Amino acid sequence: MNKPEITPPAHFLRQIVQADLQSGKHTRIVTRFPPEPNGYLHIGHAKSICLNFGLAREFGGVCHLRFDDTNPAKEEQEYIDAIKQDVQWLGFQWDGEVRYASDYFDQLYAWAVELIKAGKAYVCDLSPEEAREYRGNLTQPGRNSPFRDRSVEENLDLFERMRAGEFPDGARALRAKIDMAAPNMNLRDPILYRIRHAHHHQTGDKWCIYPSYDFTHGQSDAIEGITHSICTLEFEDHRPLYEWFLDNLPVPAKPRQYEFARLNLNYTVTSKRKLKLLVDEGHVDGWDDPRMSTISGFRRRGYTPAAIREFCERIGVTRSDAVVDMGMLEFCIRDDLDNNAPRAMCVLRPLKVTITNYPEGQVEQLSLPRHPKQDMGERILPFSREIYIDRDDYMVDPPKGYKRLVPGGEVRLRGSYVIRADEAITDAEGNIVELLCSYDPDTLGKNPEGRKVKGVIHWVPGAESVECEVRLYDRLFTESNPDKTEEGGSFLDNINPDSLVVLTGCRAEPSLASATPEDRFQFEREGYFCADSKDSRPGNLVFNRTVTLRDSWGQ
Repeated sequence: MNKPEITPPAHFLRQIVQADLQSGKHTRIVTRFPPEPNGYLHIGHAKSICLNFGLAREFGGVCHLRFDDTNPAKEEQEYIDAIKQDVQWLGFQWDGEVRYASDYFDQLYAWAVELIKAGKAYVCDLSPEEAREYRGNLTQPGRNSPFRDRSVEENLDLFERMRAGEFPDGARALRAKIDMAAPNMNLRDPILYRIRHAHHHQTGDKWCIYPSYDFTHGQSDAIEGITHSICTLEFEDHRPLYEWFLDNLPVPAKPRQYEFARLNLNYTVTSKRKLKLLVDEGHVDGWDDPRMSTISGFRRRGYTPAAIREFCERIGVTRSDAVVDMGMLEFCIRDDLDNNAPRAMCVLRPLKVTITNYPEGQVEQLSLPRHPKQDMGERILPFSREIYIDRDDYMVDPPKGYKRLVPGGEVRLRGSYVIRADEAITDAEGNIVELLCSYDPDTLGKNPEGRKVKGVIHWVPGAESVECEVRLYDRLFTESNPDKTEEGGSFLDNINPDSLVVLTGCRAEPSLASATPEDRFQFEREGYFCADSKDSRPGNLVFNRTVTLRDSWGQ
């Protein structure tokens, strides 16, 4: 049965867009997703992607992908490629070609010259440290730079020489002349251009001065005809500066900025600086490590685009900062995979079982559904004298409520027969290395006569099963707020030492031999898993645990 169509909740941005279209203020909306290419995208960016691209799609508009690439020292082509892949993987496509703020560097430079000519910008020789001192703080107004009253001619000359590369990094900066006593710190003569002798991934060595993010962003929006410039609340205090530039320059359009609350997810960090630190110091295996909060990390772990989009829709769009529980994201992926992931059996800690009364050399081909509710066809499991079960499914002295194999006890093998544990064979150290069991040949597809068997366990064939590696991923941090540390501590102190457990020598049913990277499955009784996108290949199967069957953290 198909799920009924659900009308998305009318959050405030939907209402604004709808009102603007109905009033005729705009005939078509144009949004943009403007990442800085200085790292991989994280789950917080997923919310922004879904919002900007989703609103454009919903109201028949378009969304641009624009890289705000104003700091070449921290930007790399690798990040650009990864961001493009993430956007497309989430199910969205930008309008036209990929755009770059660097496409507009010539125009931005010309506008900076116009501000100088209008007496609204000046070249300042204060060092970064001196500029911070002159800026004041939230309770004290700033002081005018001693270079604030340079003549227009001197400013034009110095700015041209800055562009020509005459001065070293940090020697001078171009600043807007606004108000050093403004209550909003962003209006205290903000920097428009810095000297950076750095090679740029798009413009090469054409420039040795680069515009600030604040000077670039609004004008780029205006050039592209953005109607709704949607960003997170941290940019709310930047809006007066955004509007000051638009009001004081001959821009072709006047976009409007709107802010929403960013996505804060517990048990994660989403600071690019912290994510980069995790990578650089080797705490994780790259930006796409399945424990990372990056989109590529969630993808490699087995999350689906649909689950992430559903999560972003569920948490809604507000102007109130809040922390979302990781359990909601895990619910979304469980719900998606429960409906769409085929079932399979994999024994993570194999224990050999010999069924002593099963005919030697005989093999039965048992057929099991690939999904209990969806029509995904069948899979074949060979059943013979030797099989594997999980080591935890046999106990000599089990706890109360244990419904698996015990000495002399019976259990049903999933989709197969009822077996009884007759004898355990141990090694010299007393470890159980094999179980000798007997089976009831009259129990295939039916209950045994005169007795009730409560437990059902999974199994795989002996000879026909395939060996694999299974990586049990868990939350990267033990604290819901990783930044909560003892005085002088670091978020790194809260890394979960059990966030990755690697199991080798696992045994999977034969149908999994053909698993390709990113194929997802429910391993019965174990959780949801996917074939690793980097290390899994025919003959070397590697499966990552996406999520457990139930929320064990909430217990």
